Amino acid sequence: MAEGEGGEERAWEELIPDALGLIFRNLSLQEILTVVPRVCKSWGRAVSGPYCWQEIDIEEWSQRCKPEQLDQMLHMLIARSSGSVRRLSVSGLHTESMLSFIADHAGSLQRLELPRSEISDSTVEIVAPRLSNITFLDVSYCRKIGARAIEAFGKHCKSLVSLRRRMHPLEVADKVCQDDEAYAIARSMPKLRHLEMAYLLLTTRGVLEILSRCRDLEYLDLRGCWEVKLDDKYLKEWHSGLKVLGPDIIDCYEQNCWDECSDYSDSSVYSWEFMEDGEDVYEGVSDNDSIWEDERGLEGLEVRFYGGGFTDAVTGFYWPPSP
Repeated sequence: MAEGEGGEERAWEELIPDALGLIFRNLSLQEILTVVPRVCKSWGRAVSGPYCWQEIDIEEWSQRCKPEQLDQMLHMLIARSSGSVRRLSVSGLHTESMLSFIADHAGSLQRLELPRSEISDSTVEIVAPRLSNITFLDVSYCRKIGARAIEAFGKHCKSLVSLRRRMHPLEVADKVCQDDEAYAIARSMPKLRHLEMAYLLLTTRGVLEILSRCRDLEYLDLRGCWEVKLDDKYLKEWHSGLKVLGPDIIDCYEQNCWDECSDYSDSSVYSWEFMEDGEDVYEGVSDNDSIWEDERGLEGLEVRFYGGGFTDAVTGFYWPPSP
């Protein structure tokens, strides 16, 4: 029971859906999808509507699920958001068509995080015009994109103020130089205030081009960009409000992290199984409220959660934390 005005008690199920949505956002994905709908029908309606899905963060789960499960989950949650999703965080998009689906059904999207995704320059050039409201973009560890995609995002996302484009040292081992990405940022993203480019193969010239064009820059992550040499006197004189991290900094990439990769098992925190015959938790209950018949429901999704460690090392890399 919730206490209303004058000490009057009200049942939780009587709260309006948007109020319930605000409360449920503090719960885990597991609880929202598997526990809340089983409490009562009004709570089930709340999690089936857009109120809980203005922010969709499935990055941790998506690192361990099967590709077809990821597609099905994204289709369901984005459909539930009814175009109101403002933040989407997912790791490892494996089909370029899914990026197009996101752009077509998430017109209010402002924060897009797609680390480790299999997207290409050509796809980004097609999709970017439909992502014009983006202010924060994370395309870290996306190996198939380069300067063309970066410039396409900058050209069409005029409000972009934060870009995260970090890489793993081994993922750039076969590249000679990535200054073309620096030049693309300088040309197309003048409003940037926060930029992370850890472990890109940049030179001093490329970084200076960014600094000369992005005058509002407040934070620059250059960890592992060993060829970049910035003069402290120059930074104090011309960019006194800029905080620079790196390039000379001891990071967390050590051999013991890679040794743990062989310990992969199926005992992840999240193990999702899509079953042909789902259980109707309200079977036999009569209800005339047509809203309860959610066509965008779990659709036979049985979700099982198992205990077990889920560390960055287990996923394959020890990713550096964002400062």
